[in-house]
Amino acid sequence: MNYRFSGHETFPFRYTWLPKAVQVIGVDHRLLEDDEQAMVELGVGKNMVRAIRFWIQVSGLATYSRQDGYIVTPLGESLLGASGLDPYLEDVRTLWLIHWNLSSQREDPLFAWDHLLNHWHHPDFTRTDALLAFRREAARLERDLSDVTLEQHFDIFLHTYVPTRGGKGLILEDNLDCPLVELNLIRKIGERRVGGQGKQEAVYAFQRDPKPDISAELFAYCLHEFWDTHHPHEDVLSFRDVAVTVGSPGQIFKLPEWDIRERLETIYEDSCGAFRYEESAAFQQIGRLAHEHGDLLPMIYSPEAPHA
Repeated sequence: MNYRFSGHETFPFRYTWLPKAVQVIGVDHRLLEDDEQAMVELGVGKNMVRAIRFWIQVSGLATYSRQDGYIVTPLGESLLGASGLDPYLEDVRTLWLIHWNLSSQREDPLFAWDHLLNHWHHPDFTRTDALLAFRREAARLERDLSDVTLEQHFDIFLHTYVPTRGGKGLILEDNLDCPLVELNLIRKIGERRVGGQGKQEAVYAFQRDPKPDISAELFAYCLHEFWDTHHPHEDVLSFRDVAVTVGSPGQIFKLPEWDIRERLETIYEDSCGAFRYEESAAFQQIGRLAHEHGDLLPMIYSPEAPHA
């Protein structure tokens, strides 16, 4: 698998970056190709322009080709376009959807996202723990990567979800943090000494709790995408497939199993008949009754859907 370890230029994306990028791409597909022009139009430095090009693609909101330049995807247009469902990135459900896109790529996935969300089986982690695992996995993949590259990649992952703090522990200005900080997906739970006589390091853990911000409609939409990506030829999946396997909604969103079960009990109604959940003493399984999920996106933002 061709993992991505770089391209973010050491910047997590900021609140205005994705909406602005979608806006300028809609006017000029070639603008982001020109660093100088993009710097003027977006009001950022050259490295940030490059970071914006990276994030707009890995978030699933735009694609790039030499022939066509940057093209806003149907998802990007539906969410952040001029008549989009959330053009200013104000809805927490959009943030969860962007997190889903960052974490569930099959082509050129982001290494830290895939490794820590899908393959990290410890209850917590420190920077040293994660980097040691990164080095081992990079060696197994026969990727000759410097410590600096791996360290920057981990730091970008962490600061996508954890607020940046100043020297005295003060949180810096909101506009410098990634909007996904709002998800509270990762929290600092303490400190511990690493490596015998080593220094004290922060200890982090994923929040494995029910997340009402992930609406029933959003869960159904992501379940459909997971099914299309990982099990396109299957009509039935087990509860375990949805709860704990690689790339599943349970893994990517870090949901407890009881919460997933409660969501599945009402998923027929929540998905307008796209899924059916069956449970007995012998099995728990989900059937897919519809193979198109385009209609599920507007449902996430319908007036009847709860706004977190």
